[in-house]
Amino acid sequence: MKVSIITSCFNSEKTIEDTIQSVLSQTYPNIEYIIIDGKSTDKTLEIVNNQRDKITKVVSEEDNGIYDALNKGINLATGDIIGFLHSDDIFAHSNVIENVVKLFKETNTDAVYADLFYVDRKNTNKIIRNWKSGEYKYGVFLNGWMPPHPTVYIKKEVYNKLGFFNLDFKTAADYELMLRFFHKHKINLTYLKEVTVKMRVGGQSNVTLKNRINANKEDRKAWKINNLKPRFYTLWLKPLRKIFQYL
Repeated sequence: MKVSIITSCFNSEKTIEDTIQSVLSQTYPNIEYIIIDGKSTDKTLEIVNNQRDKITKVVSEEDNGIYDALNKGINLATGDIIGFLHSDDIFAHSNVIENVVKLFKETNTDAVYADLFYVDRKNTNKIIRNWKSGEYKYGVFLNGWMPPHPTVYIKKEVYNKLGFFNLDFKTAADYELMLRFFHKHKINLTYLKEVTVKMRVGGQSNVTLKNRINANKEDRKAWKINNLKPRFYTLWLKPLRKIFQYL
């Protein structure tokens, strides 16, 4: 099975090298690596081009944000399985893709997800939050559950059938996509019980209270456009669940 890993970046000169090396260090041999750059004005593209012979495809052009970039990557991907590693992120170890593919083969699942560490921006060995996903059971989205998107791997055929990221969303297109795929269309989902990604703190939807309120509005919209009805507490539980990740 070929795995397509997509990295979106924009002015990421401080972290992109770590991300690239994290992908190149993976033990699984059949990886297609795609980098979508939003026309960076710093040294990001220079760093990328230094590894150009080891990267399958590089696109550098203006885009309409991260989800537009990810959609471009999905369109270019020729792998059986698609995953994302953002320019602030690194894999937790070198066997991540090998373990992901093994689980796909053992279970014949449509998607795999895992656990994630939020880490300090400068010291990626310093854990700030531990996002332990737990086993998926249908209906847990109603209790505010979602897996960490950077740990999610989905078959390309599922994207072709159910669609890509909805660009009407600025911060919650990943939530809308997972809600659509997992809860609405009930694709097969399998839990890989390990940490696969280290994400540097400072995600867009969590930086300020204003951003968190806007994210809640987008979460609400995700249910509405899919003709789904959350419980009265669903969208309040979603951010509250993150409190336990600090413990």
